[in-house]
Amino acid sequence: MTIGALAPDALVANANPRKKKEVVDENAPLLPMCQETDAEFHEFNGASFPGAVFNLSTTVIGAGIMGLPACVKKLGMVPGLLAIILTALLTEKAIEFMIRFSRAGNLSSYGSLMGDTFGKYGKALVEICVIITNVGILIVYMIIIGDVISGTTSGGIHHPGILEGWFGVHWWTGRTFVVVFTTLAVFGPLVSLKRIDSLRFTSALSIGLAVLFLVIAGGISIIKIISGRIGMPRLFPVITDVDSVFDLFTVFPVLMTAYICHYNVHNIDNELEDSSRMRGVVRTSLTLCSSVYVLTSFFGFLLFGEGTLDDVLANFDTDFGIPFGSALNDAVRFSYVAHLVLVFPVVFYALRVNIDGLIFSSSRRPLVVDNFRFASITIALVGTIFLGANFIPSIWVIFQFSGATGAVCIAFIFPAAITLRDRYNIATKKDKIMSVLMIVMAVFSNAVAIYSDVSALINKKET
Repeated sequence: MTIGALAPDALVANANPRKKKEVVDENAPLLPMCQETDAEFHEFNGASFPGAVFNLSTTVIGAGIMGLPACVKKLGMVPGLLAIILTALLTEKAIEFMIRFSRAGNLSSYGSLMGDTFGKYGKALVEICVIITNVGILIVYMIIIGDVISGTTSGGIHHPGILEGWFGVHWWTGRTFVVVFTTLAVFGPLVSLKRIDSLRFTSALSIGLAVLFLVIAGGISIIKIISGRIGMPRLFPVITDVDSVFDLFTVFPVLMTAYICHYNVHNIDNELEDSSRMRGVVRTSLTLCSSVYVLTSFFGFLLFGEGTLDDVLANFDTDFGIPFGSALNDAVRFSYVAHLVLVFPVVFYALRVNIDGLIFSSSRRPLVVDNFRFASITIALVGTIFLGANFIPSIWVIFQFSGATGAVCIAFIFPAAITLRDRYNIATKKDKIMSVLMIVMAVFSNAVAIYSDVSALINKKET
């Protein structure tokens, strides 16, 4: 798959390469305004191209990949895979708008870009949306980690977790202990890092684990195809009435959440050694991520068909009837849980930045040098996410909520609105037409998705 060029010549012309840059503005507050405040940051000469690609790809490939096979189940194989590709192309265009107008205004954060275009209320709005979306995404991560390691029950069927399958049911294989241990022993140290480039190695490992998950799932599918034990997948959706048509739109919030990475674009760009290479970073990252998404969705739906669950990882407790099938199941689930554990701090980074920007915007001390503020925000956020993961029963619920609210605004509505406002008179007629289409598509699809979800919930209660 080829993702087209990120930006026209105007983007390159407006680019402001920053070789070995060491300063970002107050809207990306984790880096200090003055490098002399901390010797560690004074020695930082900028992030490399591969490190930036890994961090942006890790931002993209998160829990969304687990919901995409269920999207393909709803839409059918052909429309489902095309929807994944189309969302990647639209995401690329939205990020192009963001970078182009940021270059024109010499702006270095999403909040400052919205503030420059729509004032202080615009800045606050994007920060609130990032907070809502990222809290939702991180709750999903914890839910999946608990489901896969400790087990989950769906539709009256219990799917044992890895530890439960290995050692049986004990207090230390239970969901509560697993999530608490992961939070304190793994998340705690990783979210304490103050520079996103410090996560480049864990991000590279997380991408490798996602690819390992894909290779194993694809290998199982190929073996079953060769042995003739996989039937023809459904290619198109099943439409019986108006409600079934509306139900198809429930996949769009999940698709949008799967590609959400806009809140980290500026953070990564700020630390990049040569910012003119951000174009290549985005293009490379989206090509990698969309390829992984398409292949994972194809093999996931091919393997499980109409039995594909909202969280496809829960399906990997099935007896595939192949050699070492149980070990492969555990390898698939463990590799992806480990991937999510390493994605968590990258998403958390942007969440903490936006919380600080929203609540402590008047503070003159950068967050990186205010250890009390840094620790307080971190602990409060981790605690909130932990509680959410223990009270929200399904990842589909949180995908629908965060995807239909904050994610759609961050991914499409805000970049399109910035382009239509065209503060620096650099948008073409084609850009404005594309922006209108983005807004109409995002608003309509998510409004229908919310209507369908509410209707389904009401009908379920009545029955």
